[in-house]
Amino acid sequence: MKLMTKELKAKFPKLYANENKKPEEIPIICKFFDPVGSWTWYATEYDPKDKLFFGFVRGADNEFGYFSLEELQSVKGICGLGIERDLHFGEHMLSEAIEKRI
Repeated sequence: MKLMTKELKAKFPKLYANENKKPEEIPIICKFFDPVGSWTWYATEYDPKDKLFFGFVRGADNEFGYFSLEELQSVKGICGLGIERDLHFGEHMLSEAIEKRI
């Protein structure tokens, strides 16, 4: 599965575009997840030059941070399964991920 498409790339605001907004005002553009683990990445911003996302990460800890497309693409878990993009995620705001409603 392609984690990034041209159409998806066009939807992302640049890094720091949401810096002064509240979580309920920030749309999650894409959700990535480990199909055999507990990690989930909610991407809200993207820098196409450096292939770097910013968003909320739910894993060992729940935190805001940067994560790279190349890093997501390189993960191979059990049975060789990689990170996937949730194709049916829909429209959600960052506050929903923080509050564990999605």
